[in-house]
Amino acid sequence: MGGRFGLGREDRRCHGGAVSSSAARRCLQAGFVFVLVFVLTMSFSLAACSRQNAPPPPDAATLLLAISAADPAKYPTPQESRHWSNPYLVIRPDAVGLLTGVTANEEQILKPEEVLKALAHLPASAWPYGRAVAILMDEKSTASEQDKIAIRRCRGIVAGDLEGAHIALHWIPTS
Repeated sequence: MGGRFGLGREDRRCHGGAVSSSAARRCLQAGFVFVLVFVLTMSFSLAACSRQNAPPPPDAATLLLAISAADPAKYPTPQESRHWSNPYLVIRPDAVGLLTGVTANEEQILKPEEVLKALAHLPASAWPYGRAVAILMDEKSTASEQDKIAIRRCRGIVAGDLEGAHIALHWIPTS
């Protein structure tokens, strides 16, 4: 048969000089099975290793805990509430407005469930009073009953998320 590796004895002949086709076929099948088992074993072991090494990313509440706790002594007086320097939220029937000193009077419109994530991405300089936000309810006296319900629902979601993240709430009275 010539120079095939692994067939026959040292002289590459099988028991008397001839290599039967069934012996060669069995040898090739055994080699194929070995290679297939080896490849599958390596694939599964690499997949298992890569999953265990990646820790989950921290959630927004965990990121916000890196900010110091709120210090009410630093808050502006009620007469100076227009000079609030921490993040400022405006609760509306359909969305929440986020104002910060970082965005220089640009209002970011968010869904209630996006507020915590947006706050977590603010730099430390946006929190001079510590972990506290001011909240204004944008409820007009002429608002429909449906809008009033939507505002209360939005307020509940936002307040619950913020309190769960240990963020102090500074409610701004509507005028």
